[in-house]
Amino acid sequence: MFRELTRKKQKLTDEECIRLLKEEKRGVLSVLGDDDYPYGIPLNHYYNEEDGKLYFHSGKTGHKVDAFLRHDKASYCVFDQGYRREGEWALNIRSVIVFGRVEVVEDRQKVYEICRRLSHKFTDDDSYIKYEIVHSGPGTLMFCLTPEQICGKLVNEA
Repeated sequence: MFRELTRKKQKLTDEECIRLLKEEKRGVLSVLGDDDYPYGIPLNHYYNEEDGKLYFHSGKTGHKVDAFLRHDKASYCVFDQGYRREGEWALNIRSVIVFGRVEVVEDRQKVYEICRRLSHKFTDDDSYIKYEIVHSGPGTLMFCLTPEQICGKLVNEA
């Protein structure tokens, strides 16, 4: 169903893909938007090792919400800052694309727990996190992407 990577030598291992999803803070979620135009939006995410899903927080309405409620297939692309080999100008960049299906998380306790975990990717200030969850939590929509395929590669810009 999903295409194989053309340049197999550049393929990242499953472990490298998961590490990138865990460590990187942001990526681009792509959904089928209005009039079937692709719609990509930068988001932060939380990869949950317990269930293998990617979690996102959002407002309860908007273009992306309308899109994934209408059509649940999506992809999410994450890439690192890259590195240069000594003496080279070109960056070497690792990227991962996750293909899967989006669903809304209805369990409010899970929403708050995942929001707390996601917040810890950005700050260790527990009082700030608690405040935000209490004040913004009720208006937060949480959705997850259940992977059907995860594929990563290392690309040299040259």
